[in-house]
Amino acid sequence: MPDYSIIVPVFNSSESLEELFRRIDLTMSGIRKTFRVVFVDDSSHDSSWEKLLKLQKENSDRVTVIRLARNFGQHNATLCGIAQADGEFIITIDDDLQHPPEEIVKLTATMKETDADLVYGISGEKKHSAARNMGSTVIKRSSKHIFRTKGNGSSFRLMKSALGKNLMNHQINFVYLDEIFNWYTSHIGFAEVEHKKRPFQKSTYTPRSLFSLLTNLVIYYTAIPLKLMVYGGFVSAILSFAIGMFFIYRKIVMDVPLGFTALIVAILFSTSVILLSLGVIGEYLSRIYMVQNRKPPFAIKEILK
Repeated sequence: MPDYSIIVPVFNSSESLEELFRRIDLTMSGIRKTFRVVFVDDSSHDSSWEKLLKLQKENSDRVTVIRLARNFGQHNATLCGIAQADGEFIITIDDDLQHPPEEIVKLTATMKETDADLVYGISGEKKHSAARNMGSTVIKRSSKHIFRTKGNGSSFRLMKSALGKNLMNHQINFVYLDEIFNWYTSHIGFAEVEHKKRPFQKSTYTPRSLFSLLTNLVIYYTAIPLKLMVYGGFVSAILSFAIGMFFIYRKIVMDVPLGFTALIVAILFSTSVILLSLGVIGEYLSRIYMVQNRKPPFAIKEILK
């Protein structure tokens, strides 16, 4: 059993894979720890899989490669790698070299000092685009206030194997690892690490995909929309009652006809609230349906150890 299992979710990163493995190898050799890198190809469209096969053939004692049946997303691909990990500790790192593998040393040092179950590598200034940085900030701040997390997360992590294996209890097709970690431990540490610009491919995260991620987070992991429906219904009921009393007062005191406009406004207002509420309920029902269908978070097409 190796000391460390290093999980790398891969998507269209053929140019960086060889350098990433070389630098991981040098770093782990420098701290004299055994390791196995688990590359999970999330149905790439470029030559990433061919590069991974070459790496595995040349380093079969230290490399496992997995190919997913279709694109499941970064968190699901990472979960797949964790499921295959057999090391005492598990490291997750992206395939784009923005987190230098040499910074693994800082993660291990922080875990040794704090005895945390999970250590995040965080950066003061991230070398993303302005839109990506803004989207990431919104998600992290939302996580801090909505999910009561510490608000700092990263795909560059070091965890104890027992914590990683707890994730296998979650059979849900939408996976957000940082929120699930928060269910299992509050012993979380942070290490300040470098964050570089992408040397090769561009980020696949767009403002649209980040918004979709936040939406799924809120619906899958909270009851906030349902609570908003309750509060919204309560407020709209009070407003409707007040408006009704106002028009009744005008009718009694001023003998003013209620009129067509007031009726239309009341109908449109109440109808819009009902339709909005039905839409939110429909979203929850669709998510419940997917969960009850027991759709797996990933499906493996091929694996080579």
